[in-house]
Amino acid sequence: MTVLAPAWSPTTYLLLLLLLSSGLSETQDCSFQHSPISSDFAVKIRELSDYLLQDYPVTVASNLQDEELCGALWRLVLAQRWMERLKTVAGSKMQGLLERVNTEIHFVTKCAFQPPPSCLRFVQTNISRLLQETSEHLVALKPWITRQNFSRCLELQCQPDSSTLPPPRSPGALEATALTAPQPPLLLLLLLLPVGLLLLAAAWCLHWQRTRWRTPRSGEQVPPVPSPQDLLLVEH
Repeated sequence: MTVLAPAWSPTTYLLLLLLLSSGLSETQDCSFQHSPISSDFAVKIRELSDYLLQDYPVTVASNLQDEELCGALWRLVLAQRWMERLKTVAGSKMQGLLERVNTEIHFVTKCAFQPPPSCLRFVQTNISRLLQETSEHLVALKPWITRQNFSRCLELQCQPDSSTLPPPRSPGALEATALTAPQPPLLLLLLLLPVGLLLLAAAWCLHWQRTRWRTPRSGEQVPPVPSPQDLLLVEH
């Protein structure tokens, strides 16, 4: 039995390649043509905050990299995960309020974010702070959400470990260093002191040699110094 292969034209191959390329690009693209942030997100967050227990414990990342736009987006990613968790334990009324807030930040799921890195550390806080920071991050992103491509933000980044950074020098240490460092005049004096000692020693040796040359040795007679009268007799 002969099986006939489908006769695909070059146009069909081109369309297939375009579909594949567009599908691959969408998995790595993180941009928005229309703003997913509504104008009344602050009202929805405030309604949820008023209904919740203010001291309900949640966690926030404490060492995310301080990126102007990526940092806000990363924190919204983590906040959206908390909204999903809270919906599983909330009552019907609470679920409605949580869903309204979750709708405001659900747009982060349209981007293929990598799983949180192992270096990320979390600290416990309360739900009111989480909601307040969520509102602040939405405010920061709203002017840029349709003007920026956030593809470079798909991987959450931690701040450098403090153990790899040089320890900061305290003001006391700086002051002590300044006090112990020799001042320029003192340093110059220390450098000139050996030279002065050498010159002094050389001068003393020269003086000692001249004094020794002038002093008669034992047994030698020093000729008498002629008097003025003798000099007159010699001249005549």
